[in-house]
Amino acid sequence: MAVTLKFSATLSESDPQNNPVLIVGQIKNLNKVTYEKVKLKLEPRVDAETYNNAVNGLHPSPTDSCPLWLNNATVAALPIKCSRHNTPSRCHSLSKIVKSCLVGGSEFVVLVCEREDVYASACAIARSLPLYSAKSTSSPSKRTVTVEVLLVGDDKGVLSEADLACMTSAAESVRLSAKIVDMPCAEMNTDDFLEEIKKVGADLNIVPEIIRGEELKERGFGGIYGVGMAAEHPPALAVLSHKPSGASKTIAWVGKGIVYDTGGLCIKSKTSMCGMKRDCGGAAGILGAFWTAVKLGFKENLHAVFCLAENAVGSKAFRPDDILYMYSGRTVEINNTDAEGRLVLGDGVAYANKDLKADIIVDMATLTGAQGIATGRYHGSIVTNNEYLELSCIKAGQNCGDLVHAMPYCPELHFNEFSSAIADMKNSVSDRSNAQVSCAALFIGSHIGFDFSGLWLHIDMAAPVYVGERATGYGVAFLTTVFGTLSENSLLQSIAPPVINEDMETKESNSPKKIRLL
Repeated sequence: MAVTLKFSATLSESDPQNNPVLIVGQIKNLNKVTYEKVKLKLEPRVDAETYNNAVNGLHPSPTDSCPLWLNNATVAALPIKCSRHNTPSRCHSLSKIVKSCLVGGSEFVVLVCEREDVYASACAIARSLPLYSAKSTSSPSKRTVTVEVLLVGDDKGVLSEADLACMTSAAESVRLSAKIVDMPCAEMNTDDFLEEIKKVGADLNIVPEIIRGEELKERGFGGIYGVGMAAEHPPALAVLSHKPSGASKTIAWVGKGIVYDTGGLCIKSKTSMCGMKRDCGGAAGILGAFWTAVKLGFKENLHAVFCLAENAVGSKAFRPDDILYMYSGRTVEINNTDAEGRLVLGDGVAYANKDLKADIIVDMATLTGAQGIATGRYHGSIVTNNEYLELSCIKAGQNCGDLVHAMPYCPELHFNEFSSAIADMKNSVSDRSNAQVSCAALFIGSHIGFDFSGLWLHIDMAAPVYVGERATGYGVAFLTTVFGTLSENSLLQSIAPPVINEDMETKESNSPKKIRLL
């Protein structure tokens, strides 16, 4: 059953009997909303006394809800507590409430929140309405969910058309990214992923550059080619490029797009292989983020680089002990074919550095199981060569709901985990108990060089890419917020981390070159 998601800045008149309604927000915000402001959604089924008693009776622990009229009218409260590493929007709880309270048909969500929580909340509601389903159903009817925003707080006002366009675009991108991750490899192989890239490109009037199959080998992309050469559908490097006039900086987002990961010849077990369709989550998130960023107006050069492959088992599969010749010019001795994501990303970031001349390189991937142990299911792990960028990312994650937490950046202590006697490095660590998330990131970073004079950011989102059995579209909100000051959209600008006015030096690289972040 298709679900259409819409956003509105005002409340429309509707009857819960025909159009179910959920009124949701934090208790402090719900208490600011009188019955007079919401009666358009409740009359004639719910009177003022019933509504006020329901709101006064809410005691979230962590959430709470109260039916107002059967299951067709509900008021729900988000958690009260919010620690310093959480998002003030409480968007993770919002997704769960919306998913559990929607009943079908043409229905409404009245979102009661402050302006700074609008973007995170819009993306959270989008996550609760996945696009992909292979379930058979006898009901071809379409559902429509309309989110009507009621702003409270100091900057209440009314959302502008630009604000609504931003929310709509981000929601579409989150749902697209989640759809790609939810789809099985039989329906989302490298050919299919390229079609999704082409569709986004067509919408933005951008023709992607695509290098695939034997051309990858001929041009020196030994990482992507080596990982994907055994699969029925050939590997590819695809690039979407946005080059506005007047741009002075170049930013590259590089995504891991392993459409399925068997582990290769170092094959995964029957239980750990389930869910490996999600190994393209980094590339899917970057595709959605690029779509929204460019659609809303991005002021600088922006490239989305997709490293696509299926890590399959077959007679052409790369083997332990093989040497791969990477696009960076460095060589890698394979000691684990199930550490394949870093190989394709090594080629991707090298391309961003050598060919795209990027000042800022971001790679995003479902890279390690260790990420979930290190920072859990809600926070992605980040590794970066710049402290200011690290702090900006943490703030951006709190503002948009795609939370992150920093891991150590210390190549002089950790990179020797990849020591090889016959190549420049191995692809997997010698000691799996030594900072795995940081080590995996450093492998990727080594292919642009630890003396890289620009800014480099690595995002490992292996756990946040899904919740339960569904993809989250993680990364769309995060990337668009981190780089929000480069957007022409006022809503993104308002939630982006503060602009760093002083020139920032990447101190770890000992390079004299300075770069202004945003």
